[in-house]
Amino acid sequence: MKSNDTVKQRDICFNAMPPNQAEQARTLLASLDRLEVFPSPHAHTIVVQYNVLDYTLKGLESALVSQGFHLDNSLFHKIKRALIHYLEDVQLDNLRSPDRQTKSSREIFINAYGHHEHGDHDATPPEWRDYR
Repeated sequence: MKSNDTVKQRDICFNAMPPNQAEQARTLLASLDRLEVFPSPHAHTIVVQYNVLDYTLKGLESALVSQGFHLDNSLFHKIKRALIHYLEDVQLDNLRSPDRQTKSSREIFINAYGHHEHGDHDATPPEWRDYR
């Protein structure tokens, strides 16, 4: 896979019970296109690499839970997963939103300046200029 901002490498941590969940999940996920799955040095964990335009961690975890897998629900892992889900959702929203046509402050100043009168213009009416 190419390395860029949309390619993510994440750990998926499973509960210790039932045993061998990580290996079973690795076998199951390895069959998906454009998703790479690696064993992890940590027990009960697999490493997945994907492009967020193809997959999200939330989607992968939801699919695993629906297949009967049990994720590690310790407070640390819940917070970590929630943060990753949020970050990927925001990144996808930003990638899907249309590019905004923004003008630089220089262009705005040039345009505004073009609408003003130039030269030594005195806004005082002529009849008041000689009034003393």
